[in-house]
Amino acid sequence: MKNNYVQDKIVTYTAYVFLSLLALVCVIPFFIMFSGSITDEKYLQLNGYSILPHVFSLKAYAYIFFGHSSIGKAYWVTIFVTVVGTAFSMVITGLLAYSLSRKELKFRNSLSFIVFFTILFNGGLVPWYIVTTKYLHLGDTVWGLILPYTVNAWNMFLLRNFFSTIDDAMLESARIDGANEVNILFRIVFPLALPGVMTVGLFYALQYWNDWWLPLLLINDQKLYPVQYLLRMVLSSMQYISSGGVGSTYAASAVPAESIKMAITIVTIGPIIFVYPFVQKYFIKGLTVGGVKG
Repeated sequence: MKNNYVQDKIVTYTAYVFLSLLALVCVIPFFIMFSGSITDEKYLQLNGYSILPHVFSLKAYAYIFFGHSSIGKAYWVTIFVTVVGTAFSMVITGLLAYSLSRKELKFRNSLSFIVFFTILFNGGLVPWYIVTTKYLHLGDTVWGLILPYTVNAWNMFLLRNFFSTIDDAMLESARIDGANEVNILFRIVFPLALPGVMTVGLFYALQYWNDWWLPLLLINDQKLYPVQYLLRMVLSSMQYISSGGVGSTYAASAVPAESIKMAITIVTIGPIIFVYPFVQKYFIKGLTVGGVKG
């Protein structure tokens, strides 16, 4: 008994040490980015990046928030698209997932196959672009950044599996009490499947927040650029910032190009870092609770 206890302790401490080192390796690049964002540009050019800043400077953040008006607007566009898009996607995906999780729905398997088919095949980029711009008129509109991602088939199946674990007797009791399907979904099913709902919501939020593909295809108006698309432009060609961009009050020679790369990265991932701890417990449950039907 004592030997087993000692072995368990050794395994536990070894796991803690290994996971701590792994976490440290994952965190170090973040510290390097943050250090580079608050380090003087000349020092970076001469000495490169380091974990700790040596010559402190906030010129990169000053340029982002005060010297380049389009980046501030892009940040608000991204926030709007993420919040509205995630809410809208969760409602539509939840309605579809709940419908397909009910065994009494006619042609349930056929409808599920149609949704699954979209994971395997699609119409191609050119037909999608023609439909989106010519027929749906989503070009140069904020809805063009939201509607194409409204329903993700993988997320729908994940949410459907969570809904399928809810006891049918509970839903039937609600129907007997006079609740309609919409009330059942939002007042009973969603709360009972909260880990799955939060997990899928996190997936949608990350998809909207990190997206640069839709604005690349659909957006020409600079007022509708999301921050990730501007980040891609900065990383692909620093000439955009060096030339002053749109609404910049900085001279090209005053632009801290290298530190701006790091600063924009910190700005774009910052909100997600602060949001994730609040949904982490649901995210962990969402990956495990659906494994066994209770």
